[in-house]
Amino acid sequence: MTEEIKQIAREAGKMMLEAGEKTRLITCKSGKGNFVTQFDVEIQNYVKNKLSRLIPQAEFMGEEAGADVYSENEFVFIVDPIDGTTNFIRDYRHSCVSIGLLKDGKPYIGVVYNPYLNEMFEAKQGCGSYLNGSPIHVSDEGLDNALVSFGTAPYYPDLTEKTFEIAAKVFAHAADLRRCGSAALDICYVAAGRTDLFFELRISPWDFAASSLILTEAGGVIKTRGGHDIDFKSKYAVAAANPKAFDEFKKLVDF
Repeated sequence: MTEEIKQIAREAGKMMLEAGEKTRLITCKSGKGNFVTQFDVEIQNYVKNKLSRLIPQAEFMGEEAGADVYSENEFVFIVDPIDGTTNFIRDYRHSCVSIGLLKDGKPYIGVVYNPYLNEMFEAKQGCGSYLNGSPIHVSDEGLDNALVSFGTAPYYPDLTEKTFEIAAKVFAHAADLRRCGSAALDICYVAAGRTDLFFELRISPWDFAASSLILTEAGGVIKTRGGHDIDFKSKYAVAAANPKAFDEFKKLVDF
């Protein structure tokens, strides 16, 4: 089934690459800079249709078109058709298709595809994580030598001051910071050892449903604030890191 899901992600990525004028039919959802294009909706509909043929009884949860309600069904697909929509609109070329499959409420398969670099991150429960077919693993860097990425939770202005307070504290201890605009890819980059830690004070299940499995199967840790395990019922503050960087980050900022 992983191969079929990867093929669906590739086709969705092709739709991103072939999109015409990206500023057409942009609408705003609640929150600063919370854009949706016609392509977000079209790709989600395409992916939903294809996935429903793989597991007809599965429920579907996605960012667009009112499909954002969690289900307790045995199988649930959680999809972000374009994670990094603002990047997509501006042709920043750092966006992805994210498809996660839950089984009994736990991540079972995760696929994150960046069509701009033709990079396919994937994991299946208990089978490790891979990038374009090669195994990946988190780094073992501590915070003092870490490359840290973070999200600014731009739709929630009440979190801005706290976000940058944490970022400033981390910047004083780490090697450097990055702000890239796709939480799914940021978490996958931690899984691949390209970065060492990612944090954001509020992200949604479709941002981490696939990438969280890719991270944990690569030896990483993802927790909500307070050190709790994630679930897929709501939005959370999360930190995703290699175990060493996570422990040091948690102590530094009382996460």
